[in-house]
Amino acid sequence: MVRTSLWVPRLAALAVVFTACADSSGDDEIGDPDVGSEESGSSEDSGESSSESGEGEADSGTSEADSGEDTPDTGEDTQDTGETGDPGDPYPAPDAWGGTTGPGGPATSFGEDQLYQNCATLDGGSGDTADHHNLVVMFDGLLMMPWAPEWGAGGITFFDVSDPCAPQAVGYGTSDQMRETHATGFAKVGESWWAVVDGIEQPLLGLSGGVQMWNVSNTASPTAEALVELPGFLYPDAYARVTLSAFYQAPWIYAAGGDNGLYIIDASDPANPVLAEQLSFNPTHRAGQVQVIGNLLMITAAEGPRTIMLDVSIPDNPQPIAGGDFSIRDSLDQPRESYFSNWNGAYGFYAIKDGGGGLLIYDLHDPGNPSFAGENQSGGNGGYVFAKDKLAFVGESNFAAIYDWSNLPEVEQVAVLDLEGDLDTATPIGNVVFLSVDDEANTNEGTAVAPYATQPDSEAPELTFVWPADAATGVATTSRVGVSFDEMIEPKSAFEGSVRLYETGTDPAQTRVEGWISTQESIVNFAPKQALKPGTSYTLELPAGGLVDYNGNALAETLTSTFTTAG
Repeated sequence: MVRTSLWVPRLAALAVVFTACADSSGDDEIGDPDVGSEESGSSEDSGESSSESGEGEADSGTSEADSGEDTPDTGEDTQDTGETGDPGDPYPAPDAWGGTTGPGGPATSFGEDQLYQNCATLDGGSGDTADHHNLVVMFDGLLMMPWAPEWGAGGITFFDVSDPCAPQAVGYGTSDQMRETHATGFAKVGESWWAVVDGIEQPLLGLSGGVQMWNVSNTASPTAEALVELPGFLYPDAYARVTLSAFYQAPWIYAAGGDNGLYIIDASDPANPVLAEQLSFNPTHRAGQVQVIGNLLMITAAEGPRTIMLDVSIPDNPQPIAGGDFSIRDSLDQPRESYFSNWNGAYGFYAIKDGGGGLLIYDLHDPGNPSFAGENQSGGNGGYVFAKDKLAFVGESNFAAIYDWSNLPEVEQVAVLDLEGDLDTATPIGNVVFLSVDDEANTNEGTAVAPYATQPDSEAPELTFVWPADAATGVATTSRVGVSFDEMIEPKSAFEGSVRLYETGTDPAQTRVEGWISTQESIVNFAPKQALKPGTSYTLELPAGGLVDYNGNALAETLTSTFTTAG
């Protein structure tokens, strides 16, 4: 079996600040990351593996080992019993995750004259009277569409979109305590599959709310199971003191709470999640989007220029990274306000709301040394942004746009799409894009489907980033490991056989590490259930044929990355 290393050139070690302190409310507070810095014990750098030319990326250094390479057997697993000849606990085959209930992503071909034209609309069903829609994702081979207005009362509807121009609703659930949702992640805990959305305790009044847990094991009848009420939540201000996004890195959930900062929730029991910590920022950071890859967290402003990178080696005690608190700037070195962002690890994508709208891209290979990478000013008013392959999809209020960013710093607008209403979201799934409006939609037309490529997606997902980076040393024993890809991953394909962590140079069946595995859009995380051994080298392995994209295209090559713990 071919093994591809996730090696990249070493960058400067990141200095991390440990100056979180208590504010008058009792919450932890993070201030200027450039003051009082000291080594975090984690010499980590960028983990991008793409080697395509002409896009301003670092040399990937990705290497293919030959079949005779002396590497651990990929079919075996860990837990050292100390008994000679003990077979240990072999890993299941990478493709033994059981498949999906639904048929997967769009499987229809289109003519050139059909591209960028809406061919179908989606409605959530009974109760979806506000037609307030946001992102869509795939789960279990079906399209999952959360729908809810910002004031609450909504639901989740599942669709068969194998023929995207004739979508069929196949599952449905509602909750009065669900509110508009811009990000959702998945994890299997025990025998159940869970998803996280935004929540509100009572519709319209909005005196309390936070995040809500759904059991989506039965896609025909998903159910809302728990609401975590977070301190300081207050609606009707839709930005200042409400949750604006949540990221599920099992067993933790990180929620961006506007001016309330960052909430960290212990969801080891998803039916009974509890708040573990609240982190505020000085000066106040209106936290809008939060995403986590391994030990690295990125939290960006809603309607602002600021981005903060945090070290979450201790998951409920984030620490700032020197150089990782910055304002995004354009090619003229002018600060730009972003409505929302998205992060695939190597690059940050920002939907610009002021001064011409469009897309701004930042190079985040080195999280402590971010830099401008490219832009396109469209004249729009940015909403939300997603990336797939070398295309970025931006909702710009009066229209949606698709941008080609394959030749940075050049960013080319390749298409404009339309849907009646406040068109804030455009989510790529396979060879179509789902356009969603969150205000002033035509009745039962909150989401539309438009083809953007003639052929169904047949390309395997490609790794863009790994953290801790390959060959990192001094990594905390409390670490998690994360990867990102150039497209979204089917959550059910991320399981113990396809995401493996074991001691380097050993039989994986003897030293495998047990952990939680979670998926959110293009990011997959592995969180060990016990602290790692000090002074020990570990290998993350993603076997060929394991993880798949929404159309069922599996990893073409086995990918490996190593790191060594402190001690």
